[in-house]
Amino acid sequence: MLLAYNTNGLAHHRLDEALELCAGLGYGGVAITLDVAHLDPFGDWRGQATRIRTLAQELDLQLAVETGARFLLDPQRKHDPNLLASSVANRTRRVDFYRRSIDVAAELGASIVSLWSGAADRGEGAGDDELHKRLAAGLVQVLEHAKQTGVTVSFEPEPGMFIERVDQYTSLKHQAGGSLESLRMTLDVGHCLVTQDILPQQAIEDHRSEIAHVHLDDINNHHHEHVMFGCGDLNLPAVLAALDKIAFSGMAAVELSRDSHRGAWAAKEALRCLAEASGP
Repeated sequence: MLLAYNTNGLAHHRLDEALELCAGLGYGGVAITLDVAHLDPFGDWRGQATRIRTLAQELDLQLAVETGARFLLDPQRKHDPNLLASSVANRTRRVDFYRRSIDVAAELGASIVSLWSGAADRGEGAGDDELHKRLAAGLVQVLEHAKQTGVTVSFEPEPGMFIERVDQYTSLKHQAGGSLESLRMTLDVGHCLVTQDILPQQAIEDHRSEIAHVHLDDINNHHHEHVMFGCGDLNLPAVLAALDKIAFSGMAAVELSRDSHRGAWAAKEALRCLAEASGP
């Protein structure tokens, strides 16, 4: 298991300085959330990506790419448009963003691009069968592009979205037949506490063959707001033990997206909590 930190919790840091901070603290990786200030895939990102790749190699950091930027595609609507949009043009915009993210990942030398379903347009009233169809069709296009680069696409069940539980991820793959065979799962352990369908440590053991990427965060009283370890209900020692039990070799990235205002402290404190929970 490679402990990492997500740059959506370091939004007020320059990207190179965020990498240097994480390496200096002792993290082995950085999950880069592509955003307006960090490798904007709609900007002039190639030169920066090459430089960040070199820096990561010098710092002995592995990289992953996250696609959860809030307003990158629409400055007024968070996480819109997405793969469930009623408009074909809007779904195509999201597919294009994911393809660009894969290209950025390839340039960075990152092996993972993590994404999610999004939610249906408000008031549209499309049924689950239609939403599954739209989602699968978009993911197939993304996976076809990823196949050319060797990048793994990892899907995150996200509370409040169409696919919010790990069993829904499993159903999505089953309903799609073999067309989503190469898709893997991003498990956010805190999300299990929000949806309350399965304990995160049990999800790790039950879905060991699907999990390619992990997000680490705490959740208080089932409310979907990522908080520092120890400020919520997560059994962090049990989660880390479960990851060790399945010999998870991927990246487990701390995600504290509301803590950029104290990002340096939060990154340091999170690593302290992880070391304490790992035991002697």
